[in-house]
Amino acid sequence: MLPPFDTSMILDALSSSESRRHAFRSGFGTGSLMNVRARVERQSSITEPDIESILKVGNYSDTVNQLDMYYGLVKRQLLRHQSPTTGLFPAQAHNKKVGSVRDSIYCAAAVWALYQAYRRIDDDRGKSYELGQSAVKCIRGILSCWFRETSKVENFKSSQRVEYALHTYFDLATGAELSPEEFTFKEGKNNLQIDVISLFLVFLVQMITSGLQIIYTSDEIFFIQNLVYYVERAYRTPDFGMWARGSKYNEGKPEIHASSIGMAKAALEAINGCNLFGDRGCANSVIYVDIDAHNRNRSIFETMLPKESSSKNTDSSLLPALSWPCFATHDEMSYNQTKAKIVKKLKGNYGFKRFLRDGYGTILEDKDREFYTEGETKNFEQIESEWPIFYLFMIIDGVFKGLPDQVLEYQKLLKPRLKRDHLGDPIVPKYFFVPEDSVEYERQDPGSQFRQSSSEGSPSDIFLWGQAMYVIADLLTEGLVHINEIDLIRRYLPSYNRPRRGGRYSAFQGTASDLVVQVVLIAESMRLQAMMATYGIQTQTPHEVEPVQIWPPGELVKVYQNLGVSESFNLTGRPGRPIGALGTSKVYRICGQTILCYPLIFEVSEFYLSHDMSLLIDDIKTELQFVGRYWRLSGRPTVCILIREEHMRDPQFKEMIDLFALLRNGSLEGLKVRTGRLQNLISSSCIEHLDFVSDEDFERLNVQPFTQLKHEYIGYQSLTDVPTALKYTEEDTDFSSFVDKSTYDILEALKLTTTFKGQAELLAILIRREGMHYQIENKSLRDRMIDVKRRAGSVRIWSVVRYCSSILEQLVDSISPFITTVLVNGKLLTVGVIGKEEIVLDKPMTPKEIQLVLYKHVAPYDLMQAVLQQEVLLYCGRLIATNPELFSGILKIRIGWVLKAVELYLTMTNDEELKMNGNTNGSPSQDSLNERSPSELRRLIYKVLTVKEWASDEKLSPLHRRQLEGALSRVPDGFYPKVWLVLSKTLEGINLQGHKIDKKATTTNMTLSELNFRLTVEDMLSKCVNSEYRQIIVELLCILATILERNPELQFRCQVDLDQLISDALQIFLKDTGFGRKNSLDVTKKQSSDESQLFETHILLFCSAPPSLTNGLLARAVVNNLLKGGVQEDAIENDFAERCQIS
Repeated sequence: MLPPFDTSMILDALSSSESRRHAFRSGFGTGSLMNVRARVERQSSITEPDIESILKVGNYSDTVNQLDMYYGLVKRQLLRHQSPTTGLFPAQAHNKKVGSVRDSIYCAAAVWALYQAYRRIDDDRGKSYELGQSAVKCIRGILSCWFRETSKVENFKSSQRVEYALHTYFDLATGAELSPEEFTFKEGKNNLQIDVISLFLVFLVQMITSGLQIIYTSDEIFFIQNLVYYVERAYRTPDFGMWARGSKYNEGKPEIHASSIGMAKAALEAINGCNLFGDRGCANSVIYVDIDAHNRNRSIFETMLPKESSSKNTDSSLLPALSWPCFATHDEMSYNQTKAKIVKKLKGNYGFKRFLRDGYGTILEDKDREFYTEGETKNFEQIESEWPIFYLFMIIDGVFKGLPDQVLEYQKLLKPRLKRDHLGDPIVPKYFFVPEDSVEYERQDPGSQFRQSSSEGSPSDIFLWGQAMYVIADLLTEGLVHINEIDLIRRYLPSYNRPRRGGRYSAFQGTASDLVVQVVLIAESMRLQAMMATYGIQTQTPHEVEPVQIWPPGELVKVYQNLGVSESFNLTGRPGRPIGALGTSKVYRICGQTILCYPLIFEVSEFYLSHDMSLLIDDIKTELQFVGRYWRLSGRPTVCILIREEHMRDPQFKEMIDLFALLRNGSLEGLKVRTGRLQNLISSSCIEHLDFVSDEDFERLNVQPFTQLKHEYIGYQSLTDVPTALKYTEEDTDFSSFVDKSTYDILEALKLTTTFKGQAELLAILIRREGMHYQIENKSLRDRMIDVKRRAGSVRIWSVVRYCSSILEQLVDSISPFITTVLVNGKLLTVGVIGKEEIVLDKPMTPKEIQLVLYKHVAPYDLMQAVLQQEVLLYCGRLIATNPELFSGILKIRIGWVLKAVELYLTMTNDEELKMNGNTNGSPSQDSLNERSPSELRRLIYKVLTVKEWASDEKLSPLHRRQLEGALSRVPDGFYPKVWLVLSKTLEGINLQGHKIDKKATTTNMTLSELNFRLTVEDMLSKCVNSEYRQIIVELLCILATILERNPELQFRCQVDLDQLISDALQIFLKDTGFGRKNSLDVTKKQSSDESQLFETHILLFCSAPPSLTNGLLARAVVNNLLKGGVQEDAIENDFAERCQIS
């Protein structure tokens, strides 16, 4: 325990100005409204603070007295609770056992802010040094605790699992890991909180930049580098968020949080290029950040805003991510929209709610249970606790943003909520809750009832995070510290307005409005170069760019694996993750050598997509646009385009020549491009010095640069001289009978078979029987299958290529980031064959997990779909990043059904062709999807996704439109609120195909705005086996909602049976159109096969009718159903007179 304070000394320091002390005791700044406005406006200036002029404005002795008052406050309320052994702070003053990392960081930040304020004056009587060292002790104490968990950091780099997460609570005295019994509050058990690690990195950089020496040794630098790897994958790591509860249902399940991703993005920006030894550091003490990992966090964070997560529509935890201390976005629209949503949804008279239906601190929460039961969150609606600490975040935000009215507003709100201790010091309560006897009144009239302050945040049990925030906010509003003094790296400014950092390392500087992407064309050989020159395309060979070396991106990965290696901590350095498009657009200096890497798209992959030239051309365009759009570093990006000889033998190589001609002209779809010799472009390039690599390490890596092909003959003069791949066809022979034959017979047949298809099928039989490693003439079956795939790829036999890839269970490169991109855009994915089990991909997955799902749940039912669905996954991930509007109305992207939509479109187009040719009896002669090139499949997917744009022009029939929209699982705007309205107007729920949405369970456990409700509706719709039937159900639900909205007094007396309503509408249709039968059919009852087939025929007729007809029929069926229930006939009949229309 610390010795007791001599309070008389502190009180003497406070007694210099009675009026100023009274103002301090009131918990506010001392100035008038005009003075507060002036201080805020002065604070928001982006210029450096003029300390001398600031001190001259006011009385010097008054400034010293003010600082001394805050010094006394910090000593009494914060530093007295700092552990003398570990330097950590507890979350609550009364807790002498558990140290909280988050609370410690904020306490250290408050102490450091006062340290910065004291540096303004000359004679501080040693207080500045004391405060600075107290902050250093805390930050180093956190590091010391984490040093004991280096094995977790190492494991987390490769597998982001909860058990590998760094702890965020430790023994206050020893820094040891806590046992489960030692937790005094249940939140501490959920340690996977990426935002805490990110927050630590941000303040570490700020304090080091201020001159404090925190990092002492090289091993500590290596550990910090590994913390960077720890947070780099925040964009795909579900964690428990700031409140350590995961989803809002508090059931122990993590989810992806925008606040965690935003803080990780800010941390990566802050620490990139930072020298942890400060001004005295050398090259080995610099931290490096993967720019592609940063970009993924940035784009996904901004995509998620203004939402916090799948279950939380918004959350107050976004405030520290959006504003101080992280400033994770400088997009004004995203910032204003998110902040406005937080204020609208969560602001109260006593503070901000953490999130809607938050049970923490409410009188109804069971303190003895760690998790909630299903539907329990409904109990906390409208009575959530309110936290005044977020008033302080809004005050600080107002200072940084130059918003004096906002500062004054939240100061006024905060003042009556502060408590006082026996010395009159202000105390910030942790939260305010609704007393038990006021709960029902508060629910009926939110905001009307008195709230009681929590015991945490009282004079007897100080809430340290709240007190730390109070000190920082008051120092800022009083003008005792400038915003530039607590944000030395200028996080609050857009990157292009920050002071440019000199030195050898790349820095985030924002994107120039006229950014130019530099392109270097590298030809694999001299004869390829000569041939390209005949078309006016200037290229260079690897020999011509010397001494600059051209590297494959995999070689750069090997170099980076030396970054952060620590034998003392058993840390291996950077994981073997591929270098992305932005990383390969830098020029590198390594051990005196200059290196440029070509992008990953030019790597020869095991997967077959590299055989498709059209796909490569599209990827080059996408790569250049991506780099131009997301480049954030100083210097221009330099992209290396590698041209191989195998490319020029492709029939579509002329398309690539056309692309190079566009690049030569300096523009590509609005992007400014500059091509030229590499030696001329280096001076304006972004150059990264990898000084962490020693000469010995570089020699040991045995790097293999890209080498030039040498030929005796270089006489190709034009494309017409190049031997191109001829169109290849082969007979379709059936080898299925060999399944029952002996291995010897299969081997003999294999020797005689010349077709790729036959060889692949025979090898597949042998692989299933003998295994991949079975040897034939010293060559394994796997190698032979790869050889068949390669040769088939060279002649574009796509069905054989896909078949071989499926047998080999291959996975497309870098599929995981594309899946993550889809998920963070608020969509879900499913893979599976139609009619079989669909596997939902609702969280980021590793490549191994994806491979297991595809080849366990897809391949057994349709071997080719295991690779076709990978193509769709990849393209959807690319497309949603650039054209998210194409997926509007689609909540769950069902990959099998997307392929079905493509098949339906092909059937439609072939039907039209047959009719035009006068063939009405034959079946459409179309190539199967398996035989189409990947680039063709991409174009078809894009075509069906844009059906809205061309349906009218191409005169698509109502049936075909419904089939396509239903297969894509698309719903109209405002659909889910309409389903919620229908559900609220039933007594039991909604039923479809035997699947029921129960009203009570759904409305109790979910809210209209959250993702889980929409997923529940989507699960019900997915029970439809025909796409057109699904779409008619969607139209029916919209009509139901329209009728109920116009007649709010109506209600269904039991469940709404959608199948019965469709059956009723169908009978009306058959009767009106003359197709009716004597015995009517009822879809809700079991039918014979003939009846089922007849019903499907009738449904097709019904779906072929235009919406103007079907809407009226569905409305009549709904009205008839309501009339049978005896519900207010007049109102219904009057409403029915108006035609229901669906936009």
